[in-house]
Amino acid sequence: MEKGTTVLCNNLAVIYIHTNMALEFVGGALLSALLEAAFDRLTSTDMLDYFRGKRFDDKLLEKLNVSLLSIKAVIEDAEEKHISNRHVSAWLDKVKDVMLDAEDVLDEIHTEAFKQKKLQDDQQFHGGKLWCCYLPSSSIGSSFDKEVQSRMKEILDNLELLSSKKESLGLKESGCSGFGRVLGNKTSQRLPTTSLVNEAAVYGRDSDKNFIIDLLLSQSDNGSSGSNMIVNSIVGMGGIGKTTLAQLVYNDSRVNDAFVFKAWVSVSEEFDVVKVTRTILKALHLHIDDTMDLNMLQVKLKEKLLGKKFFLVLDDVWNENYLNWEALQTPFVYLAHGSKVLVTTRSEKVASTMRSANLHHLKQLPKEESWLLFAKHAFHDGESQSNAELEKIGRKIIEKCKGLPLALKTIGSLLYTKLSCEEWNGILTSEMWDISDDASDIIPALRLSYECLPSPLKRCFAYCSLLPKDYEFEKDYLVDLWMAESFLQFHQKNKSMKELGDQFFDELLSRSFFQRSSGEEKQFVMHDLVNDLAKYVSGKFCLRLEEEEEAKDVSKMTRHFSYFRNYSQGSRQFEAIYKANKLRTFLPFPTFGSEAYDPSLMSSHMVHVLLSKFKCLRVFSLCGYFNIYELPDSIGNLKHLRYLDLSGIGVKKLPDSICLLYNLQTLKLTDCLYLEELPSNMHKLVNLCHLDFRGTKVRKLPNGLGELEKLEVLSSFYVGKSGESNINQLAALKLRGTLSIEELQNVANPLDVLTANLKNKVDLEELILEWSMNDDGFMNERNVLEKLQPHTNLRKLSIRNYAGTTLPDWFGDNYLSNIVSLELSECKHFCFLPPLGVLPSLKRLWIVGVEKIVVIGSQFYGNNSCVVPFGSLQILGFRKMFAWEKWDCQNASGAFPCLKELHIADCPKLKNQLPEHLPSLLELKIFNCIQLTASLPRAPAIHGLVLEDCGKLQWKSLPSSLKTLLIGGGSIDRSFLDRTMHTISNTCLEKLVLRDHPNVEFPICHYHNFLRIMVLSSCNSLRALPLDFFPRLETLDLEYCSNLERFSISERLDNPSLTSLKELRVWGCPEFVSLEQCTIRNSASLKSFPSGMHTLFPSLRSILLNSCRKLECPEGGFPSSIEKLGISNCPKLVASPMKWELHSSTFLTQLDISDKNVDSFPHQGLLLPATLSSLSIYRCSHLKTLDDKGFRHLSSLKRLSIRQCPRLGCLPKEGLPGSLSCLEIRGNCPLLKQRCRKHRGEDWSKIAHIPCIRIDNDIIT
Repeated sequence: MEKGTTVLCNNLAVIYIHTNMALEFVGGALLSALLEAAFDRLTSTDMLDYFRGKRFDDKLLEKLNVSLLSIKAVIEDAEEKHISNRHVSAWLDKVKDVMLDAEDVLDEIHTEAFKQKKLQDDQQFHGGKLWCCYLPSSSIGSSFDKEVQSRMKEILDNLELLSSKKESLGLKESGCSGFGRVLGNKTSQRLPTTSLVNEAAVYGRDSDKNFIIDLLLSQSDNGSSGSNMIVNSIVGMGGIGKTTLAQLVYNDSRVNDAFVFKAWVSVSEEFDVVKVTRTILKALHLHIDDTMDLNMLQVKLKEKLLGKKFFLVLDDVWNENYLNWEALQTPFVYLAHGSKVLVTTRSEKVASTMRSANLHHLKQLPKEESWLLFAKHAFHDGESQSNAELEKIGRKIIEKCKGLPLALKTIGSLLYTKLSCEEWNGILTSEMWDISDDASDIIPALRLSYECLPSPLKRCFAYCSLLPKDYEFEKDYLVDLWMAESFLQFHQKNKSMKELGDQFFDELLSRSFFQRSSGEEKQFVMHDLVNDLAKYVSGKFCLRLEEEEEAKDVSKMTRHFSYFRNYSQGSRQFEAIYKANKLRTFLPFPTFGSEAYDPSLMSSHMVHVLLSKFKCLRVFSLCGYFNIYELPDSIGNLKHLRYLDLSGIGVKKLPDSICLLYNLQTLKLTDCLYLEELPSNMHKLVNLCHLDFRGTKVRKLPNGLGELEKLEVLSSFYVGKSGESNINQLAALKLRGTLSIEELQNVANPLDVLTANLKNKVDLEELILEWSMNDDGFMNERNVLEKLQPHTNLRKLSIRNYAGTTLPDWFGDNYLSNIVSLELSECKHFCFLPPLGVLPSLKRLWIVGVEKIVVIGSQFYGNNSCVVPFGSLQILGFRKMFAWEKWDCQNASGAFPCLKELHIADCPKLKNQLPEHLPSLLELKIFNCIQLTASLPRAPAIHGLVLEDCGKLQWKSLPSSLKTLLIGGGSIDRSFLDRTMHTISNTCLEKLVLRDHPNVEFPICHYHNFLRIMVLSSCNSLRALPLDFFPRLETLDLEYCSNLERFSISERLDNPSLTSLKELRVWGCPEFVSLEQCTIRNSASLKSFPSGMHTLFPSLRSILLNSCRKLECPEGGFPSSIEKLGISNCPKLVASPMKWELHSSTFLTQLDISDKNVDSFPHQGLLLPATLSSLSIYRCSHLKTLDDKGFRHLSSLKRLSIRQCPRLGCLPKEGLPGSLSCLEIRGNCPLLKQRCRKHRGEDWSKIAHIPCIRIDNDIIT
């Protein structure tokens, strides 16, 4: 190696070490730990080859070194002062900004060095002359080298300037020679907790208290090796109420009676064994003095507690050092059996360190208990009835607190002295972090959790500020993002970046920064206040726009950007972020409540602009923009790009330039419905770890995928014909997660399958094996499946369209002991099912399309195995079993003890016998089993029952636990249906659906006090429905009830029957003449609304009217409470718009109008409310003009949609409101489209100010 190169690399290494040290301090969030692996980069062979012959200025590097050391010396002091001193905070932000610039330069150098190394290797491999374009004689002329030196000089200048500011800011050098934050040197400012509690001020914790007390009084040691002292832990985020719960338990009489002695210790951050021991002794009223050392203290404690039953609470523990706990508990070995410790902590890791036998994860308070706690602190004597307006605002405020008791108490106390709605609304609309520390304990309580994080985790957590509130995410999703941002490139032996990311995620989960979702098993969510904390600590460097929020607070320092996709988005909506030209993350999210790939539109011009403006992107997503039919080649210029999500876009082909993205780690193409092929040079993406193209038309894979050594996630592999895409390409890949292998009928040689080496892929969790429909080659398919044996770690297995008659030998409990989910689909030649009942871990089983099965009997359960059949199974489904006649359950006593869901569908010959007793069953669904005569299982815990076309099923009575009931189809036995209807009132039923019962009698003789949702469809005998019997009904759907005429409502003044009703739909009921309603379609006889509609429907929010040709406007106009009004094909109603009285509405935000007779809109006399934000005019075939006066005052209008209006010739003469952000012109509107052509149309000047203009599926702005 040349001497100059060695000196240069040593200098760079020294600089980077000091940079990394400095970054340990910087701001404590974004740059608390940068790239420890960068040192390895700088001394790697490819980097040294790159620097060989470079004429970098060594003096520049030395100056850079001095500046970094100078800044490092004062960073700790700056970290202490930046919260209270805005000038220091601004200085720290600038240091972070410069460091991120340096990181970009290093990344580009590394990328360029690798390219040159790869070029040399390729030349050598192909036998050509070994050469490099970067030779010493020509390196000075390299434009890249010049740019690097120029940027490094700029970084140096910025650092020198920042270093010169430290004295004027009063920053002092630290005397500490170590690095990183030492939490033990700080004294907590929080008051220590005590054991006293005001039980009258605690709500919603009775069940938690009883659970903990049961643990304390239990004599079981729960596997704690016979220890006399059992530890139980309460785990939860800061402010969740762990201390309060421990106080309730500590003071309960049952606990007092059970233990001879008890003690309470408030521990906090510093776990001082001597201090804790002293506190315990004081609680036991023992005399101690300051001269006593730990030995003397513990001897005294042992003598006091010898043979006694002792209860100890250690509140707010942060200690993760087992040696500290071991030292503390030494005297406890002399206690009586049954002694207990109760630990409260924010971290599962702490609970594990304390060797907890049981962990109780404390959840947020339910909604009503949240209100009671809030009202207790916000209103005098907790009574809110005297001020209904404040209560209305208060109930919205508690939604923001998300059941966090500390937030509820703090905000409630803050509002106690504020009596005006204006002040309460101010709190409602403010961020929690806008409330000063003096007025709120929330900020320091949550901030402490953040400050106690290890340095690398701070950067990962701050990045989570990009996630929308209530957004549910998977671990792999977040880890892939962290990996793309280089947060995980720390040198750790024997750990990949993915493994390190999993470790970081689990650490944040254990510390309650993340919570498991109540829905999907693998999904997680952040509490709103934790999300606010992430936003707070990320500062200027992360920007998340809320739904419909405009980008205002964009800084040149902003590196990470996320937003909600709108249905239509133009380039001007992003103009404000262009100043953040060093942006690293561009991440759209679906709007709340929509699916991940719900279609959205973005202009093609916008894609070009993004790629030209943001050259430093590492994470780039266009997920969900279905109108992107082509990607520009310039995407290959994003040399930093590591994460590319194109899911749901409309491309047929990807540009070949994608294969130039050397750093690319993740490529997501899920649900690109038109994508037909992958680029042929994908083998050049040497850093690719994750490739997902599910839901595409891709069936032929490029050669060389097996060469991608880092590829760990491959969604699908299609076996090609004639040697194409040979399955042996999987041999060298260390795959994890889910793999689907399809077109297995193309395997010519079963030995190739053996070469694929599935048996040794230990990290595969789910495997899908699929053949195309094939009736030939039974033996070959059996042979192929035999060699597809997976590793025993596999958790999910699906076998589809397998033409064999039997399964291979590995298909059993010896090899599939860890399987939790199994699907056998379209295995048409099976005559019997394998003994699946013996699989010990199986939780989910689906049998679909096994058409030759006639009887399911003892073999299915395990041939009289001593194991309880299906002992772990929770979900069981049978579908499309066309020959199945009998389910023999007699010899399966005790089977399915944990079964929660049973689904049986499309089994037309199944006649008798279902499992007799399913003690854990929560949901039973049976569809299209028209010959079924069996009795339904006894299921005392069942919540949901769905029966459609199910023959003559028998059930004596409905369980009282039932919440949802759907009965449909004419084949249901009439007596069963009548008996069911008469017992409904004895249940806690919340949802009732009746479908296709032309002769059913609906008994109206009892109050249904729990029913919230009712759907009656094709119940033709129904003529009148008295709503008095449904006092809590919120949604009522009536569909195609051909004889339904009216609702009846009591005239009692105190009648509460309609106060809860929010949605009411009547569709296809031609005889309906008297209406209390929300959505009406195809009700030709309907003539009028009821009188007093305003008072009858106080909660009505939405009215949709369709094809009610005789309907006239209600007396006094529509209720002022409505937020959405839709009118379609109601000519009499549209003919008298002046009676609508919409101008007085203070809530109406959406109006949809469709009527072929309208020639001008708004009609003269119709004054639209200023609150209107969305207006849709569609299928108005005679509409010719839009009235100027009707639009002039609509200052809140954001979206105007015009569709199928062929005669509409122009927009209003005076133009459209300045507030408009989106204009849509779609379908048959030829005249208007012509006038609105960009720059050329006669109406362009009227709309040029609108950020997003959509013409059909094109965004033209």
